[in-house]
Amino acid sequence: MVGKFFNFINLHFGEEEKQKVLENVTENISFRGSNLWILACAIVIASVGLNVNSTAVIIGAMLISPLMGPIVGAGFALGTYNFQLLKRSMKNLLIATIVSLLVSFIYFSLSPFKETQSELLARTSPNIYDVLIAFFGGLVGVIAITRVKQGNPVPGVAIATALMPPLCTAGYALSVSKWSYFIGAFYLYTINCFFICIATFLIIKYLKYAPIQLVDKKYERQIRFGITALIIIMIVPSSYLAYNLLNEKKFSQNVDNFINTEFTQKGYTMIYKKVNYHTSPKKIELAFLSQKFNKNELDSINQKLKNLGISNTELIIKQDATDIKSEILNELGQRNSVVSEKDLVINSLRQQLDRYTVKDSSLIKEINILFPDFHNISIGKVTNFPNTDSANVSTVILYKSDKEEKEQNEKMKQWISEKLSDKNAKVIRQ
Repeated sequence: MVGKFFNFINLHFGEEEKQKVLENVTENISFRGSNLWILACAIVIASVGLNVNSTAVIIGAMLISPLMGPIVGAGFALGTYNFQLLKRSMKNLLIATIVSLLVSFIYFSLSPFKETQSELLARTSPNIYDVLIAFFGGLVGVIAITRVKQGNPVPGVAIATALMPPLCTAGYALSVSKWSYFIGAFYLYTINCFFICIATFLIIKYLKYAPIQLVDKKYERQIRFGITALIIIMIVPSSYLAYNLLNEKKFSQNVDNFINTEFTQKGYTMIYKKVNYHTSPKKIELAFLSQKFNKNELDSINQKLKNLGISNTELIIKQDATDIKSEILNELGQRNSVVSEKDLVINSLRQQLDRYTVKDSSLIKEINILFPDFHNISIGKVTNFPNTDSANVSTVILYKSDKEEKEQNEKMKQWISEKLSDKNAKVIRQ
């Protein structure tokens, strides 16, 4: 029964000849001629998709991208101790990466649209799911490559592992000098490359591809030793990375559950939230619309954090209105750092409108009380052009009166000048 089960899941069924598979992998490593042109065009298409926030265009770019070739080649080289193949794969992967960054950098530098779209932001924060997608996507990809009939998995792997968008996002970050975006995007690209390579290595070992045999046994041992060391160097940090990302995801979930239980379900309206996992202690910053907490309540809430297993974490609830406003404005500023031309024009027009508008709506009521003989009062601002290059804006009050009282007129002029801090104010009887 056990034997039948293992035969049922045996990967050797439908396997292509090992020599043909290696030849096919070797052919797809090179980035010269047509492959390089295809890569450059795919990068432009992906950059356009990210720029206009079109998921369909990004998927199309991933389908035609040849980036998987040298990564799979590196995995095969590690699995067969083929130093020459490894050297070629790494060289071509470096060429592909530099070309991709350069093309996307040029595109985004020339593009008039610099807004950070959601598709771009999605490629700047790697998490544990990216590791899982890269690893299992790599498994599917190499299994498909080693089959006689490759079928549909290969295009699906190109979409799932998403090597193109992070590189394009890194190029965008370079063009707008956003180094945090560049680090996050390139980090995601590196994660994908590492785990696809490790998945390929594991399948090649499972399928028992024979290591290459060299005439010089001493040189062969050196190569095996070097590649084994490289495998360890790749696997250990990658495992540590996956472990850290898993812990970060667990922390975020625990924090969300804590906030939901302690605040949301109690009807508190949260207006600000910031969680920082990479400080010591970790920090959770919150602000609420109206709810206030005293010191004892804050200590009790922090103790509940520890009881729920959220250790080495400090909860900070901002209750000062000035601080809350500052934090929210800073957050908005980071998310909308590129102000559109339309917004600038609107802001300029608003400033000009304010310059010619009297905002004190109670002014006419005060005039009616202080100067009961004046009626049909109108207030506005006019621009005077004296014999200079500059213009002066002054307040003008028009009124009607049954009596001609120069003293009252002068008194109103003095009063309005002090009231509006406008020495050039004019009071005119119609």
